[in-house]
Amino acid sequence: MDSIMAQTLNEIAVDSPGRINLIGGHTDYNNGYVLPAAIDRKIAFRLKKNGSAQMCHIQSKGYGTPLRLNLQKVEKSSVEWENYLLGVIAGIQKLGHSLKGFDCEIESDLPIGSGLSSSAALECGLASGLNALFELGLSKLEIITLSRRAEHEFVGTKCGIMDQFSSVYGKSDHFIFLDCSNLHHTYVPASMGPYELLLLNTNISHQLSDGQYNSRQDECFEAVAQIQKQHPRITSLRDVDLDLLSSCKALLTDIQYQRALFIVQENQRVVDAAEALKSKDIEQLGSLLYACHEGLRDLYDISCPELNFLVDYAKEQNYVAGARMVGGGFGGCTIHLVHGDHMESYIKEISEAYKREFGIDLGAFPVRTSNGTTLRKLSDAAL
Repeated sequence: MDSIMAQTLNEIAVDSPGRINLIGGHTDYNNGYVLPAAIDRKIAFRLKKNGSAQMCHIQSKGYGTPLRLNLQKVEKSSVEWENYLLGVIAGIQKLGHSLKGFDCEIESDLPIGSGLSSSAALECGLASGLNALFELGLSKLEIITLSRRAEHEFVGTKCGIMDQFSSVYGKSDHFIFLDCSNLHHTYVPASMGPYELLLLNTNISHQLSDGQYNSRQDECFEAVAQIQKQHPRITSLRDVDLDLLSSCKALLTDIQYQRALFIVQENQRVVDAAEALKSKDIEQLGSLLYACHEGLRDLYDISCPELNFLVDYAKEQNYVAGARMVGGGFGGCTIHLVHGDHMESYIKEISEAYKREFGIDLGAFPVRTSNGTTLRKLSDAAL
């Protein structure tokens, strides 16, 4: 049954993972292909009915002031992290479901603003927990779509659907080959031989709702609008190939053309990367990651010196197959394919080099793919 449900209970725990996107940068909101996976870094929730009709108390460890709200007055907050939660609650109510008072504790080992989609983990975790706690009967897809809507309407980031989809549908030891135009997906084994995934956090935080992320969307949509003048059948950059884009270049500004060119090329890279994984061609996979980063840097213009430094450093090491920036851009993490025998020494050397260059401590953590959002029944102990 396509539903995240649980038996009747008063208290539950939810583990909601972050995600990596191996390749497929910014293709999701262009109805393209992506190759993400849930990871073994997560946000943990404990939820409990508190017996009241409408009062809720949400405490996030790491944030001193808890969120207290009345279910009859769910409105946007001036505190950004609260809006991810408020948007979910409002979304559930818009669907006609009734909630009652609850208490919730949240604890995360996902670094905020690192490109690992802590926002989607927050949204999907709360939605899944409330779904189970109050027996709402929401399907996985409903949880995904209402979570994305929360980010659009309450946070102001016009994200695609990949992050929420990955957080819910993740499968251990697999990547998800996802077609964002129709949500058809298949699982691709994450078999990379002796190579392992390493995330390096620049500790430069991005703020996607400040306009840069949304402006990239707008530039892509504007390119589509121009192309439609000659080709009315085109509804997104997913429908565009290199020949068609070249024939329409005169219709586009330089910026529009660059954004569109990256998306068209990136869609093909995702297809090629899935095939490389299936055939265990790590050299080809690594080359695709480097090409992705170059496109994000030069055509999409969302990288930064710190991200570029880490990818350039990786290219100099013959035991690193590939690397690229991940997430929305302007900071956050890079992902590296590192031979397991060299993982420890590589982390040490690149951390020291990064510190010398920028005076910033580098966050480093190997990651594994994991299952998506899961529920656990708790004892009757108080929160």
